[in-house]
Amino acid sequence: MSIEENKAVVNKIYDLCNQGNIEAAYEHYAPECICHMPDGDMSVAQVRDFDAVLFNAFPDITLTILDIISEGDKVAFRVNIKGTNTRELMGNPPTGKKLDMINSNWARVLDGKLVEFWVTMDRLSMIQQLGGIPGQ
Repeated sequence: MSIEENKAVVNKIYDLCNQGNIEAAYEHYAPECICHMPDGDMSVAQVRDFDAVLFNAFPDITLTILDIISEGDKVAFRVNIKGTNTRELMGNPPTGKKLDMINSNWARVLDGKLVEFWVTMDRLSMIQQLGGIPGQ
């Protein structure tokens, strides 16, 4: 696939998520896809569970790709995540606070499917914005 086709796969996943069609987004993940998260690797099923928690806690969530570049089978992109915490998040009651954070991600795409995904997220900023730790 071309680098433009690889970028299109990533864009499609985020477009589907923003349309609320998260299950359709997973059709663009290879069954053996591994997501490398800051605290360990996750299977597609584990990512699906993680996303369910996030999308439930922030029902108005939007994911905006700010930058996207590609070379070979790799796609690098920054994503702005915005939403309001109106439901429980990992056992914590809703705060009603707004979240606005940026993740830096890498994906490896083969034959039109994500086969590997690296996520760097600013969890400290997330916790501060939701009131878990006083800001600076």
